[in-house]
Amino acid sequence: MSLATEKETRPFWTIARRDAAAGYLFIAPQLIGIVIFVLIPLGLVFWYSLHEWNVLANSFNYVGAANYQMLLADPSLPQVLTASAIFSAGLVVLNLSLALLLAVLLDQKLKGIVVFRTLFFSPVVVSLVAWTIVWSFLLQNNGGINGMLSAFGIEGPNWLRTPTTAMISVVVVQVFKNVGLNMILFLAALQGVPKELYEAARVDGAGAFKQFRRITLPLISPTILLTSIITIVGSLQVFAQIAVLTQGGPGMSTTVLVYYLYQQAFQFHFFGYGSTLSILLFVIVAVLTFAQWQLRKRVVFYEN
Repeated sequence: MSLATEKETRPFWTIARRDAAAGYLFIAPQLIGIVIFVLIPLGLVFWYSLHEWNVLANSFNYVGAANYQMLLADPSLPQVLTASAIFSAGLVVLNLSLALLLAVLLDQKLKGIVVFRTLFFSPVVVSLVAWTIVWSFLLQNNGGINGMLSAFGIEGPNWLRTPTTAMISVVVVQVFKNVGLNMILFLAALQGVPKELYEAARVDGAGAFKQFRRITLPLISPTILLTSIITIVGSLQVFAQIAVLTQGGPGMSTTVLVYYLYQQAFQFHFFGYGSTLSILLFVIVAVLTFAQWQLRKRVVFYEN
């Protein structure tokens, strides 16, 4: 039989092609979702950023790079970026530190520890708006927190009406809301560390702190990288807490980038400039995520 005849008689749906088709069918829903809900909206946002779109005046005019020039000349943008950086830094440091501490404590074999795990994780599943509204009452000048402080003879500040305490308040509220998620991730990583390594370290005379620094941290470094990326990206997208607690105030001390974007687009109806701020946010998140991912070879223990 000639080679041409063999090619003609070979079936089209070979095992390799069927496997490939099955693989494409499995990933098709995810790809379609990414195209519809990520790529197309991102392209539209970039297109809108090149226009001056006023819904009230029913105008949609092409202005080219005018919105980006306005972005560079915006006098409020440095203060907005500073507030975003302070919020993100405070949230990442407190969230990861507290989550790791709780995970280490909850990893102990103690009676009733499951109850404490549930208690610390429960805020994660609570409605974000409901959680923030409760904290807004607690943080009022005559709210529950100052009431508890007054019982000890301490006069508490007006937490949401001074720049420093307002920023601290929104950071702490967000930390308590999401620390349970990172705690569970750290707890799973800690339980995956081989116990034989700790036994060998104790035989060699290593103390608890040295075991934690030399064994625990390197072996859970992939989880640390994952949680840091998730926390940083989430901190740059915070909105509900700012909208409910401070509305960006006092002044602009808690006006983070997402809330400033909301003000420009949906309060002042500058949708073109709001789209430009969205592009800026996307670039910041992409750069930070890429930088963290590039650092993985230095911070992740078993990365080649």
